[in-house]
Amino acid sequence: MLTDNQTNTLLNVTARGRPAALDLAIATPLPKDVSVSFEFFPPTVGNGAGPFWASVERLLPLDPSFVSVTYGAGGTTHDRTLEVVKSLTRTTRTDVAMHLTCAGASRDEVNRAALEFAEAGGRHIVALRGDPPKGANCYTPHPDGYAYAADLVAGLRDVSDFDISVAAYPEAHPEAATAEADLDNLKRKLDAGATRAITQFFFNVEDYLRFLERARKAGIAAPIIPGILPVIDFRRIARFAERCGASVPVWMADLFEGLDHDPDTRKLVAASVAAEQCRALYAQGVDAFHFYTLNQADLCFAICHILGVRPSTPTKIAA
Repeated sequence: MLTDNQTNTLLNVTARGRPAALDLAIATPLPKDVSVSFEFFPPTVGNGAGPFWASVERLLPLDPSFVSVTYGAGGTTHDRTLEVVKSLTRTTRTDVAMHLTCAGASRDEVNRAALEFAEAGGRHIVALRGDPPKGANCYTPHPDGYAYAADLVAGLRDVSDFDISVAAYPEAHPEAATAEADLDNLKRKLDAGATRAITQFFFNVEDYLRFLERARKAGIAAPIIPGILPVIDFRRIARFAERCGASVPVWMADLFEGLDHDPDTRKLVAASVAAEQCRALYAQGVDAFHFYTLNQADLCFAICHILGVRPSTPTKIAA
């Protein structure tokens, strides 16, 4: 937990409008005790398998604490996700987490997927409410399903002895009535049996640290791992952030200005911004990071290198 002095130092802002913690990060030595984890999205129908497996092979030698594979909105990639995580579980020593959502599925369907994963050796699930399917205006629980993520966590505990991760929102879920209500919901998910929380992506370091302090004061002791999203396409991410309720600082827009048609420079800037964000967090005592890779392995590999995370032996996976 942050001390009052650390919080006060963090929340000071430099004359250029950047959090003081970002400047502190520059002076810190290369971290030696950072742990990382990675989120991938499953191969798409057609030619998507190559980039997925290439990304996994590139990043697994970094010995992540776990890797996770997503569902689509409304559980639309259910079958591909299940097959991918079963394959990874069989062929690697890495802790492989399967995303599992309430959206668009009955309890029996969700439980069957969880049981099939467990029978293949899987032990880690990222339990989420899930987004409504494309075209739907709002989330509506399945009439025979788990209503919300806390219900899903409790139900999964009856299926097998899973290690369960859940989502947290430093700037509050966009559908939450208040930030306090959103924090109460996180506590319900953890009380139902979740082990840790992984945050929605954020760009202002102080937003995460304020949220972490509030969570600790509310009695939440579980790890809350910051979710880091390297910004490859700024305009696209800005639109996505607006839908997710994540703020985008003005200084970030300035950094990417003029790079719409310069992808190589965008990647260099993206790696620099994400690495600086992580090092600022590390300077405040954070030593675990979860990367939303978007199956862009080289960018995440470079960021991890800056954080002192180096590869062991290469991994070859049979897709």
